[in-house]
Amino acid sequence: MPDTVSFLVDPLPVGATPEFLEASFREIEPGSGALAVNDLAPHRGDGVFETLAIVDGHVQEVEPHLARLANSAQLCELPEPNLDQWRLVITRAAERVPGQGEFALKLALSRGIDPGTTPTGWVHVTPGADFRAAREEGIRVVTLDRGVARGAGERAPWLLLGAKTLSYAANMAAIREAKRRGADDAVFTSSDGYVLEGPTSSVIARFGDDWVTPPPAAGILHGTTQRSIFAHLHAQGRTVEYRDLTVDDLRRADAAWLVSSVRMAAPIVELDGAPMPVDHAATAQLNAYLLGPRD
Repeated sequence: MPDTVSFLVDPLPVGATPEFLEASFREIEPGSGALAVNDLAPHRGDGVFETLAIVDGHVQEVEPHLARLANSAQLCELPEPNLDQWRLVITRAAERVPGQGEFALKLALSRGIDPGTTPTGWVHVTPGADFRAAREEGIRVVTLDRGVARGAGERAPWLLLGAKTLSYAANMAAIREAKRRGADDAVFTSSDGYVLEGPTSSVIARFGDDWVTPPPAAGILHGTTQRSIFAHLHAQGRTVEYRDLTVDDLRRADAAWLVSSVRMAAPIVELDGAPMPVDHAATAQLNAYLLGPRD
């Protein structure tokens, strides 16, 4: 079985009859030419995407990711995705890779060929990176100013801060800057000193028995992994809360993590050069939950 597979998708409108679903996508050779140079995804980054984990053959959190895909498409004024179609593509792609190990499945929906009247889409599955060290030993993090004040997402919705768009150049630049500063990752902060999110992750902090994350209204992407963790903790009787966090608040946390769909829960061991306390037992419990089958 291959460990890397790709599918080109012809996005169907909502309400398309089921007999068209299977014929609406096809497997292609990974790395082959598939998109036109005037497609607005590579040309302008005009599209949305999701990345899902496949763990031992099980695709994690399909419905939350599809719900966020639909929300991102709405925010970007893209055609509403046919979620039955995307469910089927995800299933077929997962069937094509080995049933053991970790994989990352990325799906994307583009506005399509300029002028953008016909959307395009694709799914690409690759082996997951080895994140054992990040999960067990933790990561060093620096704070980076995103250049917008808290609440910018509400005041300026055209910034699309709550959508998972293909325009990720700034996010990747932030990770490169973190590495230049001797760290592994970054946490974006608002220009008025509030914690937002990581370039590819959500922030969760523990203060005593309270588990806290910044509210999506602050202009951040509402993380599927963070929501899953909060639902899991709530079911255990833990206190979970969305509230504003300053950088000083984060420094005072009893433990903190960057959480994401593929890396899972990575404890922050250092923040801007200062050591952070690490809750090894909670980290192990979080990752045991995240690596188990989740729907």
